[in-house]
Amino acid sequence: MSTITVIGSINLDRTVRVKHMPKPGETIHTKEVFSAGGGKGANQAVAAKRSGADTNFIGAVGDDDAGKVMLDLLDQEKINLDGIQTIKNMATGQAYVTVDDAGENQIMIHAGANDAFTSDYVQSKAGLIENSDLLIAQFESAVSSTITAFKIAQAANVPTILNPAPAMAKVPAELLAVTDMIIPNETETETLTGVTVTDEASMLVAAEKLHALGIAAVIITIGSKGAFYDVAGRHGIVPAFKVKAVDTTSAGDTFIGAMSSALNPDFSNLEAAIRYGNLASSLAVQRFGAQPSIPYRHELIEKAEA
Repeated sequence: MSTITVIGSINLDRTVRVKHMPKPGETIHTKEVFSAGGGKGANQAVAAKRSGADTNFIGAVGDDDAGKVMLDLLDQEKINLDGIQTIKNMATGQAYVTVDDAGENQIMIHAGANDAFTSDYVQSKAGLIENSDLLIAQFESAVSSTITAFKIAQAANVPTILNPAPAMAKVPAELLAVTDMIIPNETETETLTGVTVTDEASMLVAAEKLHALGIAAVIITIGSKGAFYDVAGRHGIVPAFKVKAVDTTSAGDTFIGAMSSALNPDFSNLEAAIRYGNLASSLAVQRFGAQPSIPYRHELIEKAEA
């Protein structure tokens, strides 16, 4: 069983379901309103844990009711919370999500405590990183703290995985220099490389630009088409499973967490790990909510055997 550490965001999601997205100035009725665990970092950690990985988390919540809810939810998942700081007089991260009947979403995020834990705090949790098989991060928390975590991982020969989301116009070269695998979607790929993703040939061009920055492995997620990969001279597209999506909110996070749980630290089984991640994502998009939609390993095994 692998050990994965995730550094990043913890959000309490407030989700509104609607028939269609409102136009500017339009007032519409909602179909449902609910709260659930979220945050890209926490989603990825839950996905890894539900797929069988021992999972640590480094991040922060505020000393508010939302923070208590999120700590309780993550504790129920049996994720190691030793790396989560509770910051006084600070709001826990929250996301406001609108989902329409086509399964598309719009998301607004209040970072709160996610931006407040420091590099010094991360350094104090170095042992969690050093004893891991993989380290995962995103862009919903302070980048300076992520850089510190990745440097700790590099010194300990722990492979690093960067999900550059939400897209950042200028990613620090200091971070890319200590990134072993990067997993952007099509939009994030264009932001990072300037290459518009239209087909496999354009993805190869984008991957070469990312390799030139010192990143060994590239995965570009391409929605309902699956995921493109380029590593160690191997490249291709692992197709997605065809399903009817009702909510894509945590699809990418589910893919990354589940895929990482199945991934060898030397990336030698990348294609098989991507296939497993695609299967997990295909189940998640058929359910509502972020963390409530993330499948467990037994569900994936049953689906694969069906």
